[in-house]
Amino acid sequence: VQLVESGGGLVQAGGSLRLSCAASGRTFSSNAMGWFRQAPGKERELVATIDWSGGRTYYANSAKGRFTISRDNTKNTVYLQMNSLKPEDTAVYHCAARERGPRYSSSTYVRTDEYDSWGQGTQVTVSS
Repeated sequence: VQLVESGGGLVQAGGSLRLSCAASGRTFSSNAMGWFRQAPGKERELVATIDWSGGRTYYANSAKGRFTISRDNTKNTVYLQMNSLKPEDTAVYHCAARERGPRYSSSTYVRTDEYDSWGQGTQVTVSS
């Protein structure tokens, strides 16, 4: 699966951004997807995950109540709507695809090593 993120940019604190991740590949619609982020000097961390159907989502504590992950399997795209952005949300945001089985699983995958493909990332900068 090849992944291409878009939608990042510079926004003031309290603002919103919507990230998109376009995927190519046959396994997209049957597997989980995730959004991770990495700030300078820090490890890559989970933001949110979504199962194959979109029916089960999981959020890191830092994202709960502010971010929403969703997917459109007809467009092979996963989204991350980010509201009430804070300066500490500044990072490169990467989407990730799980390609290994089992397919059509509603399990939650939160570790980076549980994902098989990664996008190059899109920069999100939140100014105070």
